[in-house]
Amino acid sequence: MMEKRLILASASPRRRDLMIEGGYRFEVMAPQVDEPKVSGVDEPPELVAKAIALFKAEDVARLQEEPAVVLGADTLVACENDILGKPEDANHARDMLHRLSRTRHRVITGVALIDTGDGRKMVEACTSWITMRAMSEDEIESYIAGGEWEGKAGGYAVQETADRFIVKIDGSFTNVVGLPMELIGQMLPMFGLHPF
Repeated sequence: MMEKRLILASASPRRRDLMIEGGYRFEVMAPQVDEPKVSGVDEPPELVAKAIALFKAEDVARLQEEPAVVLGADTLVACENDILGKPEDANHARDMLHRLSRTRHRVITGVALIDTGDGRKMVEACTSWITMRAMSEDEIESYIAGGEWEGKAGGYAVQETADRFIVKIDGSFTNVVGLPMELIGQMLPMFGLHPF
C-alpha cells in the first residue's frame, strides 16, 4: 500500500528544515490566506495557536484533489496574558523585545492535521518556557537593525543570534523554532505517516 501524501501547509523554511531533519517525505504548499492578527486577542494562547494552525491546514486541504494529510502549524509567544505574534514593523518588534526582556514566557505552537481522504482532523498544542535575560537598549537596537525579528513570533528567533538572550529553555527546543517534532512524531503515525 502506498503511503499517503504529506503536505506541510507553511511557507516557513524553519519548519521545512525540521521536517527534513525528522526524516519525513512531504510537499510544501503555503496557505494563501492572511494570518489573523493575534496581538491583543483576549483568548487563551493555546486555543489561538490551535485555531490558526487549523485555519492554515484547512486552507491548503480544500485545494487538494487527491487524498493527502495536511499539516498546519502556528507559533506564538505569550508573556503573562499577552499574546505576541509576528511584529508588524521594527517599532513593534522593539516593543516586543522590551516586553520580553527579563521574563519567563511561553512559546506555543498549535499543530493541525487534516486527512483529506476521510476528513479526520487532529489539533494539538505544545508549550515551551523561555527564560530571557535583561537586554540592554544597545542590544535591542542592534538586533532590530539586523532584521532577524522579521516574520518571527515575539520578534526573535532562538536558532539565530537571539540565542544570546536566552538563559534557559524548558520543553521542546524545536517547538521554539516553530514545529514541535516530538509532538509531530506522536501525531503523524495516527494518520499512517512515519519518517523514512
